[in-house]
Amino acid sequence: MELSHHRSAGNALGSGLQRSVKHAAAIVPPVHASHSRPTPNIVGQAAPQALKPRRSAKKAGLAPSKHVAAASWICNAVQPAVEPQMAEAVDMPMPVVADLETILQERDACGVGFIANLKSIRSHTIVEQALLALGCMEHRGACSADDDSGDGAGLMTQIPWKLLKQEVPQINEATTGVGMMLLPNDDALEAQAKAILEEAVSAEGLKLLGYRQVPVTHEVVGRFAKATQPRIWQVFIEGKPGQTGDDLERQLFIVRKLVERAKQAQMGAAAEDFYICTLSNRTIVYKGMLRSVVVGQFYKDLVNPDFETAFAIYHRRFSTNTTPKWPLAQPMRVLGHNGEINTLQGNLNWIASRQTELEHPVWAGREAQLMPLCNAAESDSANLDHVAELLVRTGFDPQEALMLLVPEAFRNHPDLMKEYSEVVDFYEFFEGLQEGWDGPALLVFSDGKRVGARLDRNGLRPARFWRTADDTIYVASEVGVLGDVISNASNIVAKGRLGPGQMVCADLESGSFAENAAISKAMATKQPYKQWVEQSVRRLEDLSPTAFPAETAMDSATMLRLQAANGMGAEDAQMVVEGMAQAGVEPTYCMGDDIPLAVLSDKPHILYNYFKQRFAQVTNPPIDPLREGLVMSLEMRLGGRGNLLQPGADTYRQVLLKSPILTENQMATIAKDATLGSKTFDISFKAGEAGALQAALKQLCSDVETAVKAGCQCVVLSDKAAESGMNSEVVPIPSLLATGAVQHHLIRTGLRSDTSIVIETAQAFSTHHAAMLIGYGAHAICPYLAYETARQWRLSSRTQSLIKSGKVPDISVADAQKNLKKSLEKGILKILSKMGISLLSCYHGAQIFEAYGLSREVIDFCFAGSVSRIGGMSLADLQREAESFWIKGFPDKALTKLEDYGFIQSRPKGEYHANNQTMAKLLHKAIGLGSGSKADPAAYEAYMAHFESAPPHVLRDCLQLDTAKGPINIDEVEPAAEIMKRFCTGGMSLGAISRETHETIAVAVNRIGGKSNSGEGGEDPIRWTTLSDADDAGKSSIFPYLRGLENGDTATSKIKQVASGRFGVTPEFLVNADQLEIKIAQGAKPGEGGQLPGKKVSPYIANLRRSKPGVPLISPPPHHD
Repeated sequence: MELSHHRSAGNALGSGLQRSVKHAAAIVPPVHASHSRPTPNIVGQAAPQALKPRRSAKKAGLAPSKHVAAASWICNAVQPAVEPQMAEAVDMPMPVVADLETILQERDACGVGFIANLKSIRSHTIVEQALLALGCMEHRGACSADDDSGDGAGLMTQIPWKLLKQEVPQINEATTGVGMMLLPNDDALEAQAKAILEEAVSAEGLKLLGYRQVPVTHEVVGRFAKATQPRIWQVFIEGKPGQTGDDLERQLFIVRKLVERAKQAQMGAAAEDFYICTLSNRTIVYKGMLRSVVVGQFYKDLVNPDFETAFAIYHRRFSTNTTPKWPLAQPMRVLGHNGEINTLQGNLNWIASRQTELEHPVWAGREAQLMPLCNAAESDSANLDHVAELLVRTGFDPQEALMLLVPEAFRNHPDLMKEYSEVVDFYEFFEGLQEGWDGPALLVFSDGKRVGARLDRNGLRPARFWRTADDTIYVASEVGVLGDVISNASNIVAKGRLGPGQMVCADLESGSFAENAAISKAMATKQPYKQWVEQSVRRLEDLSPTAFPAETAMDSATMLRLQAANGMGAEDAQMVVEGMAQAGVEPTYCMGDDIPLAVLSDKPHILYNYFKQRFAQVTNPPIDPLREGLVMSLEMRLGGRGNLLQPGADTYRQVLLKSPILTENQMATIAKDATLGSKTFDISFKAGEAGALQAALKQLCSDVETAVKAGCQCVVLSDKAAESGMNSEVVPIPSLLATGAVQHHLIRTGLRSDTSIVIETAQAFSTHHAAMLIGYGAHAICPYLAYETARQWRLSSRTQSLIKSGKVPDISVADAQKNLKKSLEKGILKILSKMGISLLSCYHGAQIFEAYGLSREVIDFCFAGSVSRIGGMSLADLQREAESFWIKGFPDKALTKLEDYGFIQSRPKGEYHANNQTMAKLLHKAIGLGSGSKADPAAYEAYMAHFESAPPHVLRDCLQLDTAKGPINIDEVEPAAEIMKRFCTGGMSLGAISRETHETIAVAVNRIGGKSNSGEGGEDPIRWTTLSDADDAGKSSIFPYLRGLENGDTATSKIKQVASGRFGVTPEFLVNADQLEIKIAQGAKPGEGGQLPGKKVSPYIANLRRSKPGVPLISPPPHHD
């Protein structure tokens, strides 16, 4: 790709600045194959000694074609109809990779709760109370610009049989399913939707009893919501003879899934306007794009005294980053969700990759008709509901389903170990089958028989519960929503709140109410999980204890060549790798990155530099890895995953890793593990041949696919062969590119859950590199060149001299490598915490990055689903860039040191920095900075010329305004003095910038009537003084080190910042503010709190911050406010 430094988007970005095209969730035409069902695992059978071989269809690389055939040997299997049209084979749809840009459009945060009568006494009072609680949660939702169209609100209740029988008297409560449907607001489309439903009902051998148009009040709907308001109908379906309870629920579930597949095939774009809220014999959902207070007014049924239920779940939606839609209002079919799932893209990709594995006898071979299970175009709540619903319909208790989907922090949990330690084996077993759906979440759930609530492992969403004397349970996301209903303390017999990872559940059949410990014990003792874990999981520390070589693996000259050839510069080696080896922590940098984006740079960049990490937003807080370490974990599993729907002792065989950063001896152990069937693949391509990189990637994907079909459960991608041989003609494939390509190829072929990916690479030597490899699919990483760099640093004569002089601590060679490993691990935790993610297993494959400067070709091949809003480097460009690095390892003269690219610190021949010395000197001269100098217009012109000729370093530098409009009269423009009164400075703390700079900015901004910002850390009370002793030379005794002062000046910051650390926040500080700024998210260091290194904490700053000199000051992430 030719890179131009002209300020034109097209020129600078080549094929770039094209909006990314969202992936259509189309079903790829299936590949047919025969499929024979293996004998199901029966609980209590003796566990086999080895894993069963993978299905023959999977070995052949084919998605198994599951035929609709009666499983007569399963008494409660869902029997298909006998009609000829239903005897056709239905193929499993190929997995579709989740698109992050699509996902980002559908997120929400809400208010939620439930009311349930333990005696299962139906009454209209529960509906009234639920509507009251919902109305009190209006503040938890949002409205459109018309201030009347809500993001969504609704109720889930039992089916109101008493009300419905008045209009449809022939329905049988035991054998009839009731569907709540949103249909297109068009006669032809409504008829088509009903025809699709009727065809599915008929094909299943069921009887459609009739329809009922739900009475509504159109006038209460907001203007925007009314534009998309659907027609709302109920449908009544009679089950097959003898079909009741769970069997009927499964049958109705299949009908709905058949309708969903058919509508996509037949209705095109109109399919999204046909939505079945619920189709059940037990529950029904009334919801819409409504405000809380009008739900009862809109649905006339809800105010009818004959609408009786024993429970109600209520939900008010706040939709973030999205356009509200009627179907996305909640509750869903099983869940009502308050919060956000931060790992959604990874969850969707793992579900897509394993859906070919999901099977259970109760479905009688019809699993293919239930897929695809999830859809990236729907909200995170809707997708979590899809998975929970499948588990419940298959036979899992809803409590069990929520425990395995949203696990609590079970490691190092003293209360858990004391009260219900049995659950550890439950969680440990299901970790190998199902990654967690991680993020702040309060989940209220019901299958019609039980109603409960579950809180995420961090407890970042509030939930309280009450039990009253009449055996009614109330759960709400906040106190006060029920008004006077339970305000009488004598009426309350028990109350409490949900702690992190805890659950409560009301069983309407048994009349019991259970709290977390009892629920956990009950679920954990259903199966012999301890025995299963012992048979299924091996621990890496037992197979290969952590050990570090005491000697180097190569001479220093060879290492220098390898470092240069793999893109490691002097800064990377000295400031990053050696810094971590010495201190055991990743290096701390000043804020700001002023070098060009990799795609705009005239210097070659390794592939990692084309990506930026995403971070938690305001409604979705980051985590503090220091203070909240209990809920965080770096554990990973190696090995294939089994069938989630049929857990058992022989479901999988895995190796448990405490950390994804492997030592070299651990890497060797894994690479030859026979149980995993590990196989190593060389990742390299032939230099100088057009298309060689792309061809090598395709061959690599093909080879890996063949191996996985043959039973390989651990794919090792290694560049060590190319590195150790060091042939100028054989270039290592960038490890990130190889990882992404293999990951997505295995997802597309439905094989990803059958294996794990381990990376052995010289091209990983920072926390960003490690996070990216894991985020794009690697289970573990062995950064062998980084280890070698640490060893040679410690053994070098320079380091030994520094140790003797006391400038560097005396650590062993092993400790240097241990520090490096520890630094990478701590850095990964910090990166996870920025996104509000607790578990590395949840971050794994979640692709929480945005690409800048990669073409659609590269994204689709290797990083499918990632956001890339501009075009850029093709595979051919990346091949040339990889070759340009590799050739540095073959210099004409022997290398004596690494090239200093100047990516961190400005260097004369290094990377361009926007904040450079020339710019600073010209600016100083232009404004007359210096003793006795004055502003120089000519110098300002020179400054502007320098600015205009500078190369672009951010995307906005490529922006050109194209307008034919002429200038307007200056008299129409507000005076400059008035405009400047609205100027505000950024929040920069004293310490981040000097005292003199901080006070000078404040004085200057105060003079123009603007507002400066104190930043965090308090403020010296002397700055609140108005100067009255300034002399003709501009000096004052109050600020003797400042010049150009005038009487009437003040150095106060009108905006006073309060950060989570509360450093320097006193009552006096607060009352001297014109405006208070509470920091809830940082732009400079997203997802982090403030950090001031100890050497910057002078006695003056320590006094202001109420601290001690030399002590590092770190504020926690801001959500703690």
